[in-house]
Amino acid sequence: MGRLAAEIARRHPDVRLVVTTDDRAVDMIEEGYDVVIRVNPAPDEALVGRPFLHDRLVMVAAPDMALPATGVVPAVVRGEDSTSSWTIDTAAGERAIPIVPVLRLSSLAIIRDAVRLGAGAARLPLSLVSRDMARGRLVPWGDVASSNIALWALYPTRRLLNARVSAFLAFLRQSFPNGTPEELAAYLDDHC
Repeated sequence: MGRLAAEIARRHPDVRLVVTTDDRAVDMIEEGYDVVIRVNPAPDEALVGRPFLHDRLVMVAAPDMALPATGVVPAVVRGEDSTSSWTIDTAAGERAIPIVPVLRLSSLAIIRDAVRLGAGAARLPLSLVSRDMARGRLVPWGDVASSNIALWALYPTRRLLNARVSAFLAFLRQSFPNGTPEELAAYLDDHC
């Protein structure tokens, strides 16, 4: 996130950014935020915005871990995921994969790293793992069924669209013109 802030500051010197990352839904009006980024947000009458990126989840594993024909798969999960199986779309059709969580982590990047090390399979955003799949560090087992992800830039409706918000939204449109996972992966390659 720091590199993103630096890039915006370089392109728009009149805009001052304070970037906060938090794993909770902030009350942006109460806490004084101009813009929030949320994943698949619930409707909120106090906020307006638009999606700027679309992604999907894929089930991945280390190259030496093969998708078994039957049996339970060790899984690295996020938080308190209590799901006992994951449904994926494979070349042969939809398939339910029984899982047993072997590791619970809070960060998607750390989950990806644990999967690279062979801890188990995981469901991760394509944008986060596409580089690893291209380089052979992770193997895709299939797309997670019904896993459309939209990242939204939201701002309060009662405020006029100020210069800071306009500049930030323009930056997002310029950086992700088609809003695809591949654009985000390329952006991360270039800036991280």
